[in-house]
Amino acid sequence: MPTLQDILGTILLQSYNTRVVVLGTAMLGLASGITGAFLLLRKRSLMGDALSHATFPGIGIAFALMISAGGSGKALPGLLTGATVSGVLGVLCMLAIRNTTRLRDDVAMGFVLSVFFGTGAAVYAMVQTKPGAAGLESFIYGKAASMVLSDVLLIFAVGLLVTATALLLLKELTVLCFDEGFAASTGWPVLTLDILLLVLVTAVTVTGLQAVGLVLIIAFLIIPPTAARFWTHSLRRMLVLSGAIGAVSGWLGASVSALFANLPAGALIVLTAATLFLFSLLFGTARGVVLKRIDQSRLQRRIGRQHLLRAAYEILETMGQPVSNQPIPRQRLLEHRSWANPELSRLLAQARHEDHIEPGPNPSLIHLSESGFGEASRITRNHRLWELYLITHADIAPSHVDRDADLVEHILGAEMVRALEAELKPRPVIPNSPHRIPSPP
Repeated sequence: MPTLQDILGTILLQSYNTRVVVLGTAMLGLASGITGAFLLLRKRSLMGDALSHATFPGIGIAFALMISAGGSGKALPGLLTGATVSGVLGVLCMLAIRNTTRLRDDVAMGFVLSVFFGTGAAVYAMVQTKPGAAGLESFIYGKAASMVLSDVLLIFAVGLLVTATALLLLKELTVLCFDEGFAASTGWPVLTLDILLLVLVTAVTVTGLQAVGLVLIIAFLIIPPTAARFWTHSLRRMLVLSGAIGAVSGWLGASVSALFANLPAGALIVLTAATLFLFSLLFGTARGVVLKRIDQSRLQRRIGRQHLLRAAYEILETMGQPVSNQPIPRQRLLEHRSWANPELSRLLAQARHEDHIEPGPNPSLIHLSESGFGEASRITRNHRLWELYLITHADIAPSHVDRDADLVEHILGAEMVRALEAELKPRPVIPNSPHRIPSPP
């Protein structure tokens, strides 16, 4: 087991080999995260998967050509060139299918992924018997530990170029991702931007083959932007977060791999990214499950409180005019909205906690507090204003308007209420109900 000193030394990059691998994978994660964000917003995340598999036959063909030319076949520039050519052909096939047929994008991606990967498997089976073919499988699963300084410099050069291009074309790529039709109608070169985006993805994919392999590079393109999406609604912040999550995933995954000899870096990078994704899924401030459930719970409590107070005010209206704050029979509340007794008890307990109901000697009578009566008046007034608006401008029958108003009244803000007042100019402080309120028998 590694000691604390080993862990700190690895994370702080005290070893040369660790420094090379970690910095290379971190830069690859940064570029992949930024590029993948545009793919995610373009709804083409799986295109990166098809593209990565499309590079497979190019690697085998490049190896065979270099062997035939008398070389070793393992020259990295030659292998990456073959992967690039093959990947570009895959991209062109996808664009051709998409733009010349009525087939959907997923059909084009599935076709390119399966055909090119199958071709790559056949080519690999033919070249693996040649001398020096051992080790080509590292391009499938990745072998970050074999990276040298020249590989890292290549990753940094491509990563910086891809990142700079994406940021320089931020406005154009944003329009392309969010509204392709608008971009085309206003004269933007949609096809050119599409090809440019795929060129950036190709560059990242080919560069990342050495680190994480063609099977796992798709995780670098999908997971960081998806995790970033849970934290923000802003594109610029999403790009920053996506790049940061990708860089941190590469940093930590490669560092853990350096501590344990038998754990591959590519798999650990993906697992680290998946852990960050899971954390974002649960606790993201924009779309996280936990905060979303908390907000939903708060909304349900607010809706229940408003239903209770409006029901109390409507019952008070049937008990005499002008409306005055007086004890309300609990049974009337049960009948007014057909509540079950446990549900009403929960609502009453919540109202007492919020000081909207005063404790009384008789549990069968409900006493609204002064603040509770004022809140009930305000809620009822907003509900009636919205009912009048729907009847006047939406042509909804008075007998059905209560249900429709009930769906909206809980999110009426002060600005909307002022707009309704200006539109309707209600004479009474609280307009009369446009529909019949049940009276006591």
